[in-house]
Amino acid sequence: MAKNLVNSRPKKQRHTHHVRSNSRSGTSRKKTLPAVSLAAALQLQEQQRELLYSLIALSMKVGLLTIGIVSVLKLGLASHQRFRRFAELSSIIDVESVKLINLQKRFDRLYTIGGDRRLMEEQDQWIAPNRVRVIWR
Repeated sequence: MAKNLVNSRPKKQRHTHHVRSNSRSGTSRKKTLPAVSLAAALQLQEQQRELLYSLIALSMKVGLLTIGIVSVLKLGLASHQRFRRFAELSSIIDVESVKLINLQKRFDRLYTIGGDRRLMEEQDQWIAPNRVRVIWR
């Protein structure tokens, strides 16, 4: 029976206390792990921030490049249109200049000797053959 009493008592659990060691390896390990993870987190944040800034700068550069290319294209198109207009006006001026020179020569011939006869010869088709020609002086 004595055995039963001994066995029937609940056994007390031993509380084990963590013994802190004052050695450098134990404390430095606890301090370095959080410091390393903190440094890694800070470096990751810094890299993300640099990536964001790089993306913003890249988008600004692409935007400016797009504006530059569009501006150059618009300037090229406007220049081409102006050149075509200039060529068209130049050809019209050439034709009209030739007409003007011919008319000036004709006008000058009217005021030379025998100009009235030349005028009458040119105007033959306007005057009927049986009509009297009148030239006012």
